[in-house]
Amino acid sequence: MRVAMIGTGYVGLVSGACFADFGHDVVCVDKDAAKIAALKRGEIPIFEPGLSDLVASNVRGGRLTFTTELAGAVKAADAVFIAVGTPSRRGDGHADLTFVFDAAREIAGALDGFTVVITKSTVPVGTGDEVERIMREARAGIDCAVVSNPEFLREGAAIRDFKHPDRIVVGTDEPRAREVMTQLYRPLYLNRSPLLFTDRRTAELIKYAANAFLATKITFINEIADLAEKVGADVQEVARGIGLDNRIGAKFLHAGPGYGGSCFPKDTVALLKTGQDSGAPLRIVEAVVAVNDARKRAMARKVSSVLGGDLRGKTIAVLGLTFKPNTDDMREAPSIPLITALQDMGAKVRAYDPEGMAQAKGAVDHVTFCNDAYSCAEGASALVIVTEWEQFRALDFDRLKDVMERPVMVDLRNIYRPEEVERHGFVYESVGRGRK
Repeated sequence: MRVAMIGTGYVGLVSGACFADFGHDVVCVDKDAAKIAALKRGEIPIFEPGLSDLVASNVRGGRLTFTTELAGAVKAADAVFIAVGTPSRRGDGHADLTFVFDAAREIAGALDGFTVVITKSTVPVGTGDEVERIMREARAGIDCAVVSNPEFLREGAAIRDFKHPDRIVVGTDEPRAREVMTQLYRPLYLNRSPLLFTDRRTAELIKYAANAFLATKITFINEIADLAEKVGADVQEVARGIGLDNRIGAKFLHAGPGYGGSCFPKDTVALLKTGQDSGAPLRIVEAVVAVNDARKRAMARKVSSVLGGDLRGKTIAVLGLTFKPNTDDMREAPSIPLITALQDMGAKVRAYDPEGMAQAKGAVDHVTFCNDAYSCAEGASALVIVTEWEQFRALDFDRLKDVMERPVMVDLRNIYRPEEVERHGFVYESVGRGRK
């Protein structure tokens, strides 16, 4: 099939490359001429394992191309995906749908024959209705179907998630659109991936409900971690004990410094706004957002406590800046409020991340960025592990001890066993592992 993917951000580029790998003819469209020129040169604007090779392979195969010209790509397409950004609107937290609506108007002007227009961007309930209204108002008599097809891609594992999904949600009541969507995803038939057809508004709500529920699981185990520290329990064993119950499940029960990234923070807030506007306030989600925001800065107090409550003039080494490993994404990363809080307490911060430092330089100020974990630890009074990159899972403790001012480790991801670190002479603090 012929596919036009509007937007070459994280979702658009991954989805476009994967559809091309299925054998479809995909044109990725973006208004940013410099970005398109870079993509044509084989330069990938984001870090995602395997994406560079996947794009290169399908470009060589002639199945994947890039352009700034929307009209030509849309006119030739059987299916047009809208995969543009929907950031939080400044001032009120609602999803900013400007790019979605602008794309809808442009698409309407270029359609030629029956075309399925699919919203891949994360959008509030009712957006599909508005997209359809805008398109029909922009050009009367067009033959199209507007479909909701939310993405469920994890950064760092997006290609696998696209090709081996838990489910594919499609919101449409139009038989022709249903057939097109079935053909688009037909290559996944052998994987037995469930293709869930529902109405458009339900599909839109599924996406937000899923992200809010996962954010709730993270926040729940973080609060249990705080309790575990007070009563002398081990949150990791608690998580294992409840996660073995298949009604609960083990995923997203890892205590840490709070959730971040491009999805959970903005999507939970957008869902809250939808609930408020609809007269159905979501009290649980409200608590999740508030607790998570407070937790990020609270981690700085944990560091301060280990060092006697005074960080003035002390150097703190921060390992891991991105919100999770295997990405360069700094959006809403817990490291940002943590670093800011450490600086507010008078600390000097050194930092290292395998992929995120270029992005971090625009997110935090007055930080010394280092080339590796050991140069980062030089002269530090404490080493803080914020992101669980694999490179940090087997640190040389003796080498660290030689370069640090004080042998103190604050492990906010619980990647080490306390006795292992303490055996090397370190003071070790983790999350939710209280000592009796």
